[in-house]
Amino acid sequence: MSCEIVTGDITTIAADAIVNAANTDLAPGGGVCGAIFAAAGAEQLEQALAGLGPIATGEAVATPAFGLNATIIIHAAGPIYCNHTPAEAERLLADAYRNSIELAAEKGCSSIAFPLISSGIYGYPKDEALKVAQRSITQALADRDMRVMLVLYG
Repeated sequence: MSCEIVTGDITTIAADAIVNAANTDLAPGGGVCGAIFAAAGAEQLEQALAGLGPIATGEAVATPAFGLNATIIIHAAGPIYCNHTPAEAERLLADAYRNSIELAAEKGCSSIAFPLISSGIYGYPKDEALKVAQRSITQALADRDMRVMLVLYG
């Protein structure tokens, strides 16, 4: 089990699973979500997501990865920071990471790449989002052998 922080474009990362910072409706969005839809093939991805949503904040679902260098895309809905108390936002963000790792394990993945979920237009303070991500990933990996990359855009 390992977790590494890398800088780059998540759509070019090679991993068994790539995590999309999704909205609860699983609709195309901006930021990393928009980039993943564009790189994977928006029409195919929208068809694969049809009927899977909406999902609750903190939940995750999987689709094929289509045009990405991965097997699956895990669509995890992080919290909109201003819609929750800080404690509730932290719990929901931790759930998004934990549920993504659990789903990746169920799908037989040995590697997963995450963006910094909720830290863009959802307004989660980046420093706090990074701490929650690292803590949640470390806890979720306690009994798993999985390579985790936290991909910071840049």
